[in-house]
Amino acid sequence: MTALFIVIGGVFGAVIGSFLNVVIYRVPLKKSIAFPASACPHCGHAIASYDNIPVISWLVLRGRCRYCSAPISIRYPIVELGTALFFALVIAVFLPGLLATGSTAALIAAILAIVAFLYLAAISVALAFIDLENFRLPNVIVLPAYAVGAILLVASSLLAGDPFQLTRAAIGAAALFGLYFLLAIVYPGGMGFGDVKLAGVLGLYLAWVGWGELVVGGFGAFVLGGIFGVVLLIFRSAGRKSRIPFGPWMILGAWIGILWGGDISDWYLALFGLNG
Repeated sequence: MTALFIVIGGVFGAVIGSFLNVVIYRVPLKKSIAFPASACPHCGHAIASYDNIPVISWLVLRGRCRYCSAPISIRYPIVELGTALFFALVIAVFLPGLLATGSTAALIAAILAIVAFLYLAAISVALAFIDLENFRLPNVIVLPAYAVGAILLVASSLLAGDPFQLTRAAIGAAALFGLYFLLAIVYPGGMGFGDVKLAGVLGLYLAWVGWGELVVGGFGAFVLGGIFGVVLLIFRSAGRKSRIPFGPWMILGAWIGILWGGDISDWYLALFGLNG
């Protein structure tokens, strides 16, 4: 049963990934994500439904438009497959908690939590690729995430009978937002306000899971971003003044915190004998 839910989640993630490709392409251009229907940007021919099957269509068409043979970016299948794997992972991690519930209220609470984290996974993919390609974290994606995350997580916590979880989440959102805001003021060239706004969303989710997850997820972004920057400098792929989008590292660090932050923090505390 668990494997079936994971597979279903992966298939659903691939479909969502197909939509995210539209978001990634159109949102930076301030175009509607609903209209018009998807079309080849080279010849303008509408893309048929059978050419819009996640991953499979790109492979069948060998990465080219059926009508003009223009190349189709490999980003499309990467986003679709990546979102499929991302959704499957989220479900695999959170599903045991859902299956262990013993009441209707707890079951609904677990479902709402899974929906909240699947939503975060979806916007994480979109924001990471947009930031990599455009050095932007659009408000139209980031700001609604506060409302969606708060509604789903508040409802989940109240149904589960854990109001302290909400206090912790609020503190986490404020703490991470405040930290990034301070960094943006002190070092405006290295931290944008898009990063600041995203930090609040990530802090909300991280602290909702736990304090250890918040610390690992918040600190992990700087560790990963720093390592990447050093690697680029070593291989001379970037200079000291090169622009490196930080959003993807914030997102990656946050998800490491969400999925494994508790184990990592426990290991770290045990290493220094502080977990007793």
